[in-house]
Amino acid sequence: MTKRRYKFSQGRTIGLTLLGLVSLGLLTSVMLRGNDVALFMPKGSIAREQHSLMMFAVALMLVVAIPTLIIFYFFAWRYRESNNKATYEPNVSHGKFFVLSLWLIPSVIVLTLAHTMWPATHKLDPHRSIASDAKPLTIQVVALRWKWLFIYPEQSIATVNFVQVPIGTPIQFELTADETPMSSFWIPQLGGQLYAMTGHANRLNLMADTQGDYTGRSAEINGAGFAGMKFIARASSKEDFDLWVQKVQLSSNVLNTGEYEKLLKPSENNPANLYSVAQPDLYDTVLMKYSGSHRNHTEHE
Repeated sequence: MTKRRYKFSQGRTIGLTLLGLVSLGLLTSVMLRGNDVALFMPKGSIAREQHSLMMFAVALMLVVAIPTLIIFYFFAWRYRESNNKATYEPNVSHGKFFVLSLWLIPSVIVLTLAHTMWPATHKLDPHRSIASDAKPLTIQVVALRWKWLFIYPEQSIATVNFVQVPIGTPIQFELTADETPMSSFWIPQLGGQLYAMTGHANRLNLMADTQGDYTGRSAEINGAGFAGMKFIARASSKEDFDLWVQKVQLSSNVLNTGEYEKLLKPSENNPANLYSVAQPDLYDTVLMKYSGSHRNHTEHE
């Protein structure tokens, strides 16, 4: 009677576990239905290659993980306490082929990953310029508390929490920060993240190939306003971009020293704003505030 009750309890536990896993899968599917998961919907050449690498690595690891989990649960069930047919042989010896396979399979996985990831890592280096017939566009980015300032030095305009770029054009984001903790600049649908730090000039190269509005954010927790430190990255045609630049150049908002001092003050959930720039060397001025660390970094590069 006790053994029968024990088997019933085990069967119920296994049934509830399977039911829980199925319910979790269905719940995840329902929650993701109709939602755009940025990492799975790349809209730029860099993001698309990173997505392919991520999917390849996951698939390759599942080749090992799935059989391992199956074997794990099989052994747990096969050698359970109530199974009197299972024999315990701690001193059994295995053949050379079995031992070799234990080392060979993971070695092949690691070598395959290394063969794929090593050249891809160099190819997708964020500092590396993107090959294109189009002239690159430089956008200087200053991370503030808790907002993003974008400066277009060639167009003499600036924006807060909004950036627009033409599709098919390599974008060189020059990143730094001013009076704020280290922030992580990230547009998930266009590419990976890179840090913006005070006194340090970082460079991230991206390119959009599909028109649309994409959410950018700080991927690094950096204080009270972290959750609202987001911006819109709009990818448009070259013609629409040029028209937008002309419109912003006529803006009555001027980004001078006084206006920049206001932006330096901490604020949360800031709306997008557009400026015509009166101080063309603003980005360099921000870099030089911090004891020449940018100059040392540039000489090192």
